[in-house]
Amino acid sequence: MTNVDVYDVCNDLDFSKDIINFAHLSPTDVIFGPNCVRIIGEKAKDFKATKALIVTDPGILNAGHLDIVLESMRLANIECVVYSEVTENPTSSDVNDCAIFAKSNSVDLILGLGGGSSLDTAKGANFIITNGGEMKDYRGIDKASNDMLPFFAVPTTAGTGSECQSFAIISDNHTHEKMACGDKRAAAKIAFLDPLLTTTQPLKITAQTGIDAISHSIESLVTKTKTDVSEQYSRLAFKLINRSFENVIKDPENINARSDMLLGAAYAGTAIECSMLGAAHAAANPLTAKFSIPHGAAVGLMLPHVIKYNSLHNEVAHVYGSLIDQCLSERVLELLNIAKIKVSLREYGISDNDLSGLSDAAATQWTGNFNPRGVIADDFLALYKSAL
Repeated sequence: MTNVDVYDVCNDLDFSKDIINFAHLSPTDVIFGPNCVRIIGEKAKDFKATKALIVTDPGILNAGHLDIVLESMRLANIECVVYSEVTENPTSSDVNDCAIFAKSNSVDLILGLGGGSSLDTAKGANFIITNGGEMKDYRGIDKASNDMLPFFAVPTTAGTGSECQSFAIISDNHTHEKMACGDKRAAAKIAFLDPLLTTTQPLKITAQTGIDAISHSIESLVTKTKTDVSEQYSRLAFKLINRSFENVIKDPENINARSDMLLGAAYAGTAIECSMLGAAHAAANPLTAKFSIPHGAAVGLMLPHVIKYNSLHNEVAHVYGSLIDQCLSERVLELLNIAKIKVSLREYGISDNDLSGLSDAAATQWTGNFNPRGVIADDFLALYKSAL
């Protein structure tokens, strides 16, 4: 729930107060608004924090956002230590390094500051700090035995929606498979959605994370595990992101557009907490692991083809049709063009010879299990061929 009214952003959209205020699905309290990050120290005191671990990446250090958080913590008399070695698509080894650093400093609160990688690293480290073992021990849901440290999420991108999820997405060091490690106790106690923090990111990151966010809204809308409530979050997320994506690319300083994008990503993340994702993410993960295609670009490239594949299911086609007054796959292609994201696998140097291996890898991805139409390796092969 928010303690700042978000109706200034959502007042023209037909959704209930409970949905807009994050009242369902996620255990995370949400604080939204420009400069809301400045009250982090005050909120940390509510959890009796004395020493906080801030998990972030080198880019955030240069952007100046860390200084704002540190000052707020200083005013609250809370000591901070900073782990700034976060890498994109964090691995189990990255999480172990962060956990070792945290243990050596005896922290009693964790704060993730940055994109999804920073938030996932922070959440993953929390598992290890409080429960021991390795990340693979927590693959799945509710594998932890002990309570975890209070965790605050401060996203600086409008993308993964990790701030409203109880899952840490961590890549296995050896297999490169993305492991979803979920536990309600791993969810953020508070997510601080400050749109000002998203204005400093490079335009390419804005584009790629925005495509990731809208893909979350579309995929979560039609999964096998979706509910009436999760569907409302998916629809609200899509409407916000769809109406502001082009504006935020053309005018990165536009706070109204940034607010739409940041809230949209969080609403989509809330939907995922229940509904999970689908075949576009399953197909994208091997592209990132094997060819280093950025996650948002990989998902975006595959999404129009998955939409067409799923549309052969009449009920899914009806849901897609109710989302927007044009062909949904064509709208996604428009957004990819606005984002200047490549729309074919060949543009990344991928050939026919690569598709069989990619298909086998995609068929092992957990998100494919939730796709509304069944997907096996042969189906992924057809999807990759259509995207070639």
